[in-house]
Amino acid sequence: MEVHKCGWCLGNDLYEAYHDEEWGVPVKDDPTLFEFLVLETFQAGLSWLTILKKRENFRKAFDNFEYNKIATYQQPKIDTLLKDAGIIRNKLKIRATITNAQAFIEVQKEFGSFSKYIWGFVKDKPIKNSFVDYRDAPAKTSLSDTLSKDLKKRGFKFVGSTVVYAHMQATGMVNDHEVNCFRYDEV
Repeated sequence: MEVHKCGWCLGNDLYEAYHDEEWGVPVKDDPTLFEFLVLETFQAGLSWLTILKKRENFRKAFDNFEYNKIATYQQPKIDTLLKDAGIIRNKLKIRATITNAQAFIEVQKEFGSFSKYIWGFVKDKPIKNSFVDYRDAPAKTSLSDTLSKDLKKRGFKFVGSTVVYAHMQATGMVNDHEVNCFRYDEV
């Protein structure tokens, strides 16, 4: 029996594994939410597959996405990251990651956790969309516009509405699996 999957992931084992195991699964723990925030930041303007292929390199380069450590990075660490061919060597995105780690910690202080903050935008319940074809899913929504503006107000960088919507999809805040995808009802 053939299992139906969202069309965007077909044809690449890494993409399919990500789709089958992670994409759209509700994430409520701060370390994983931060990891996805970092990866989505670097993905801006690039393909998600490019980021997935470099994910382990990012994990190693950015100290396993430990935001408390990243928040303290200084110029020598930035210089090291800019020389690391295993990641995307974009100075603005690297600096944004440090700034975002600092802002992330401030949100935790205010709300008790980043998860409480971000999931509050969907009233702690995933939005379940009903797309037959993944190409019908939007790149952004009024909700991602609102969240993007709030993140920017709190000092986050590289968090435009499209990046934020991709983060919402990845972390299960919205379920944009195709309705006949085997993951649609599972997540």
